[in-house]
Amino acid sequence: MTNDLKESFSGDSPPAPAALAAKVRTLAPSMTRSMQRVAEAVAGDPAGCAALTVTGLAELTGTSEATVVRTARLLGYPGYRDLRLALAGLAAHQQSGRAPAVTADIAVDDPIADVVAKLAFDEQQTLADTAAGLDMVQLGAAVAAASAARRIDIYGAGASSLVAQDLGQKLLRIGLIAHAHTDPHLAVTNAVQLRSGDVAIAITHSGSTVDVIEPLRVAFDQGATTIAITGRPDGPVSQYADHVLTTSTARESELRPAAMSSRTSQLLVVDCLFIGVAQRTYETAAPALAASYEALAHRHTPRSTR
Repeated sequence: MTNDLKESFSGDSPPAPAALAAKVRTLAPSMTRSMQRVAEAVAGDPAGCAALTVTGLAELTGTSEATVVRTARLLGYPGYRDLRLALAGLAAHQQSGRAPAVTADIAVDDPIADVVAKLAFDEQQTLADTAAGLDMVQLGAAVAAASAARRIDIYGAGASSLVAQDLGQKLLRIGLIAHAHTDPHLAVTNAVQLRSGDVAIAITHSGSTVDVIEPLRVAFDQGATTIAITGRPDGPVSQYADHVLTTSTARESELRPAAMSSRTSQLLVVDCLFIGVAQRTYETAAPALAASYEALAHRHTPRSTR
């Protein structure tokens, strides 16, 4: 990730109030414990925290004024005053008549109806958080690069490999040369063949999956345009990414770890990227998609039982 992009992520343009809660949820796992207490306080009670001075918030969270300011800057605000203004806006947004949130984690003895309600809420919140936190400039640049690419390689491991395969299949359906690599050895050997004008996409929730970072690094060194889709934009994968698309994650629980809950937001980002590419390549994408439908149509037609 270039220095300019890192500076952009760090907060030259403060996030809108509606995106603040999403950014807290995304960045909190990578913060120090003292910064997490500040982040959790502002996300949990924006109205109350908006009424506090920097000293008051430091006392409330058992931290220091310096920690409060550092947290504000990590969240994308020049200083605490700007964070307070965003908190006031977020509080007003939350009081606009929306239904109360479902906040409890899924328990082993939950009735199936409660499981459905909790999962539905978490999925909706994850999608909303991801959409609110997605950088449109970065997304636009990623779409432009993929639309013009000679070849697109996609890397994913574990649960992220399913998302990588989904994107690869979508791009193939519109006539692009795209391959999803889930074997780390094949991923690296293919990355060696990439050149300027090619695109490599790494999908990793943690931002530190070695089997995904290694082929992206090789692609980066070969001159390909590199894209990272990750829940940790400050993670190691970003070192080798020209463009970073950040995902959000539903609340983790014993029954639903991050690797599972991250898939929903990854699929949203993948769909946004795909639709953007399809729009830019519409003249060739539409006929290719129609041809693929026609080629497969007979497989979806019930055969005669005679």
